[in-house]
Amino acid sequence: MTQANFMYDAVNDRAGLPLTVAIFADRPHVRAEMRDDAEAAGFLLSTSGDVAALLAGDDIRVLGDIVLLDCPVLDAASMAALCRLDLRAARAGAHLVVSTSVDALDDVFACLDQSNPQILVDPDRAERVIALGRVLAQMPGQRMRELSQEDRLLLLRLTEQVSQLAARLGTPDQRDHPVRESGLWQVEAPRKGFRGADGGQNDGRNDGRLRPGGTPALPDPQRIRQVIRNRQLRTRFFDAALFADPAWDILLDLSAARGEGRQVSVTSLCIASGVPATTALRWIAQMSEVGLLERVADEQDGRRAFIGLSQAAADGMARYFAELDTGAGQAA
Repeated sequence: MTQANFMYDAVNDRAGLPLTVAIFADRPHVRAEMRDDAEAAGFLLSTSGDVAALLAGDDIRVLGDIVLLDCPVLDAASMAALCRLDLRAARAGAHLVVSTSVDALDDVFACLDQSNPQILVDPDRAERVIALGRVLAQMPGQRMRELSQEDRLLLLRLTEQVSQLAARLGTPDQRDHPVRESGLWQVEAPRKGFRGADGGQNDGRNDGRLRPGGTPALPDPQRIRQVIRNRQLRTRFFDAALFADPAWDILLDLSAARGEGRQVSVTSLCIASGVPATTALRWIAQMSEVGLLERVADEQDGRRAFIGLSQAAADGMARYFAELDTGAGQAA
């Protein structure tokens, strides 16, 4: 019986030159997996080494069209280097795929604000392969049509399904490396008694009055928190996967936080989404791209960044709740 060949043909740029990938990871088995997956996808390896080799580099353009970086732990020096790498990648048009840990996620997110990277949290091999495919889809000259907004959302949901299926099936490679004990990093939505931080200032959004232009104000954040608790209650009686709706959970959490005057970190938002962190990050990126979410700098600490609703998204949520008040039914 003939062995199936899952290797892709080599991928080239518009000039016919092979697209190259540089791989940096301190863990040897992770570096080997990344190399195998990149070469299987048709990319030519340009260089590979530990993270220190990358941080000492001078020019992102000599590294490759794609840089795969694994940095589960960050210190002050590596944070500064990541910021520099991010800027160089943005200027050179290189694609970054950065894997990290839950503990380092907020720091990594704060460092990478220029190059529009893909950030993966404790990824398995399936998630890395999907990330490479997403990069390839963005490459010029690959004869791929421009995706519509509907196509992007369908692709995002398909990506989730593939990731979940891969996690359930497992692979021999995953079993050979006991470093990962549970496949995808799983997160839980906030518990039933979860509330936002107290003491936030009401800036006038929740006083029930219309704002200039006739846009209604967001409702009291406690009402939105009750909606969130009602949604979480379903998971006590049914499989939580039946109700996975990360975009809506993200919008609800940020709407409540906006009324509370509370800033939301990317890690906190991933938890509120109720899906694995890497999946949540894909939704955050997509929602930012279409103008629903925006990055908010920390005024007290330039090394941090938060996620907030755009004004358009806040107006949409306010109109949604106002419509509920004028019709039948409650938010769910």
